[in-house]
Amino acid sequence: MNAIESRSLRKVYPAPPSKKPRGAPAPPQPPAGWIVAIDSLDLAVADGEFFGVLGPNAAGKTTLIGILTMRVRISSGEAIVAGANVAAEPAAVRRRIGVVPQRPNPDRSLSVIENLVFHATYFGIARAEAARRGAELLERLGIADKMNAKVDQLSGGQQQRLMIARALTHDPRVIFLDEPTVGLDPQARLALWEILRELHGQGRTIVMSTHYMEEADQLCDRLAIIDQGKLLALDTPAALKAKAPGDTLVEVTFDGDASVAADAARSIDGVSNAEARGPLLRVFSKRGGELIPALINAGEAHGRIVRDIHLSRPSLETLFISLTGRKLT
Repeated sequence: MNAIESRSLRKVYPAPPSKKPRGAPAPPQPPAGWIVAIDSLDLAVADGEFFGVLGPNAAGKTTLIGILTMRVRISSGEAIVAGANVAAEPAAVRRRIGVVPQRPNPDRSLSVIENLVFHATYFGIARAEAARRGAELLERLGIADKMNAKVDQLSGGQQQRLMIARALTHDPRVIFLDEPTVGLDPQARLALWEILRELHGQGRTIVMSTHYMEEADQLCDRLAIIDQGKLLALDTPAALKAKAPGDTLVEVTFDGDASVAADAARSIDGVSNAEARGPLLRVFSKRGGELIPALINAGEAHGRIVRDIHLSRPSLETLFISLTGRKLT
């Protein structure tokens, strides 16, 4: 049984009105067009799977999580979560999911344990049972000593653990995490990874959006790479890395437009692909760093000065760049 299914899922927003210069007459009508956040997305997440949604900022990750957790309305298509339709059966979906938001949003007027009890009562859990569950979760997540503290006394990592505890109080079948480690220091991030591994080991279905490649690689059974609302690739991290271009990515940043350097780079022996994006020249080649002098010469021959050079071995990021032409971050 699949924990999540989406069919032809689509979300569009009206284009925002354009700003007019001060003193200029108002436009006769709002501008035509729509912003496509999710574009005909078909997904299936197996029960008990740790599923990652990988992509850069504004790729559609948060919109997708928002649809599956009913914070965002579907424009068209269908989404089934834990056996219930998000549009037709929202109450059933809410009972079966837990949500960890991108930024912690506890009630700061309450203590840590009061936040958990208050949340649990929404699901019909008696206060005594909610308090018992809350204390047990805080113990498991390593913040039992903060049980009676106010939220503002917690560190960022501790607040994120509180959000996970809150999401688990009603024992959901599916847990959603929207970029849960953004803003955390490396130690807190690694600690959170261990918590997520433990939850996954208990057989829970976890869906996590992220733009951290290492996070996706280390935690997820499968990854969906999306950009501009489109599904670009879907497979295990190992299989996706195997699909990455076998060449080293060499990025050279000039002080001006790099298109003239890209034209010259394409004629260099060993270059499989070269493209320019403003001042950035991207070249894929098995020769790797050997090409750097020739690429510098290609730019300097047209009056360009090198500002930065970066090399990347085949990875999830080089796969993403080969698919979209831009970085994950």
